[in-house]
Amino acid sequence: MEVLFLGTCAYDYSPKLQEEYKDCFDLDARRSSSMLIDGQYLIDCGDHCLEELRLAKVDFSAITDIFVTHLHRDHFSRANLEILAQGRVVPLKLWVRADAKVTGVEGVEIKRMENKVSYFVKENFSVTGLQANHDPACCPQHFYFEYADKKMLYACDGAWFLTDTYNFLKNKKLDFCVLDATCGDAVGEYRIAEHNTLPMLRLMTPSLKTVGIIDEHTQIYLSHIAPSLHVPHNQLQESVKKDGFKVAYDGLKIVF
Repeated sequence: MEVLFLGTCAYDYSPKLQEEYKDCFDLDARRSSSMLIDGQYLIDCGDHCLEELRLAKVDFSAITDIFVTHLHRDHFSRANLEILAQGRVVPLKLWVRADAKVTGVEGVEIKRMENKVSYFVKENFSVTGLQANHDPACCPQHFYFEYADKKMLYACDGAWFLTDTYNFLKNKKLDFCVLDATCGDAVGEYRIAEHNTLPMLRLMTPSLKTVGIIDEHTQIYLSHIAPSLHVPHNQLQESVKKDGFKVAYDGLKIVF
């Protein structure tokens, strides 16, 4: 299973993206959060999705499915979706929460997901939408993937885990886990009802091990990072190494 982090930012983009980094990835000038699985399955298509795919030299036509975590513009852009759907013989599949108000996009087949129901994307590859602790109006969900013998969780934009989601994940023993780390070490940050701080993650992960959600073999990557609330990437990576975390960055490719 190959994952490519296309973008790893929260919504405080660097102005340098319009200038010196407009044609390249950078560790600290992050773009809107998005991930590509096996060159075919895209998680989120927000503000910078098309730029990210161009920089990563990804053929748009190879993308068959898009999984949308929620409808905020840094994660879902209808205009970008329409471009990705252009000229297709087989419709692009768009996976959204069942109550998401997305309709009528030419070249797109909308797949509506009920909470905790597993859907086959193809043989040996399933996806399950799970409740996320984020603005209810934007129809948020985390994604649990099973692909052959691999298990992965993508949980960006959401603080902690809601009880329903926590119970579903018990004993899954994830191989790969992407966690929201928006708020860094900020104290008094107003967004902690919807986003994690590093201290929250340090408290949470030992409990996730206790109930078998993760174990010593799980690769844990932090993403959805607000640069204004974090030290630069290299310092951040060094500071969380002792916690067993790795910090994702735009353009990072991992095979597991």
